[in-house]
Amino acid sequence: MRYLAFLVIILIAGVALADTKLKKTQITKEVSVMLPRDFTPLPDEGIARKYPAANRPVAVYSSPSGQVDFSMTQKKSQFGPQDLNMLRDIYKANLMERFTKVDFIRDDVTNINGRDYIVFEFVSVLADERGASHLAPVQKYSIMQYTIQGNQLIIFSMHLPFVMKNDWQNTAREIMGSVKMK
Repeated sequence: MRYLAFLVIILIAGVALADTKLKKTQITKEVSVMLPRDFTPLPDEGIARKYPAANRPVAVYSSPSGQVDFSMTQKKSQFGPQDLNMLRDIYKANLMERFTKVDFIRDDVTNINGRDYIVFEFVSVLADERGASHLAPVQKYSIMQYTIQGNQLIIFSMHLPFVMKNDWQNTAREIMGSVKMK
């Protein structure tokens, strides 16, 4: 009986993981991406709660569990697309400053669907370094892509818990490689 229950759990987990079929999602008039069918947009109040920064994302799409997010952020920039190589070093330093530890899997400027992007794929650790804290460090797997269009820096991000990395890495790469801008 235990063996049968184990097989059922494996079958259900396999179906859940295999159901990452992607569909085209129009984020703005100019931007589309292929996202899992079950991802839903967060409403403005959900974005404000999950991303309390002054420069909130334009859009956030989340998995049903809320553990996997894809977001797009836009902000003014005085730089142009020709500056991406220089900006790569600045944004890399920013990531390294933000987290306790960052292990880069990918760190380059690459062309995706006819547009150049700074691409960072990494595993980050954020530890609570206050003396009396007993909180475990938070580990995340992320892919971030930066590009410049006109006077706007556009950032696409995908974040998920590190324990989900092996199940999601190929899908995350496919999603990030599907970003299209007019």
